[in-house]
Amino acid sequence: MNATPARRFRWDELPKDAPMALLERRRVIGERAMISHVTLFKGCFVPTHSHANEQITCVISGRLQFQIGEGENPQTIIVSLGEVIHLPSGVPHSAEALVDTVVLDVFSPPSETTGIDGRA
Repeated sequence: MNATPARRFRWDELPKDAPMALLERRRVIGERAMISHVTLFKGCFVPTHSHANEQITCVISGRLQFQIGEGENPQTIIVSLGEVIHLPSGVPHSAEALVDTVVLDVFSPPSETTGIDGRA
């Protein structure tokens, strides 16, 4: 079995990108999952989107308001420090930073783009 060697990363040494206004991101992309360290500044709004990736968002600091679903009755969920939200594949969702917020987003499978890419 040819195992890929373990690698260690430091968030503050990884390249940072800003795929949309009021948002900064650093990522580690593996073979079957990826993790993103994302800072959403107060007022950052990620419009409704869905993706094939399963997403788990862990709030490290701050507070995000998610709208889950589309149409007349979307569900509103506020996720705060120490809380986690699981978004299954294909579920439409949006998010707004109620205050400056830092999250760890885990996606499986990994992809070069997510719902925030191309939204400058």
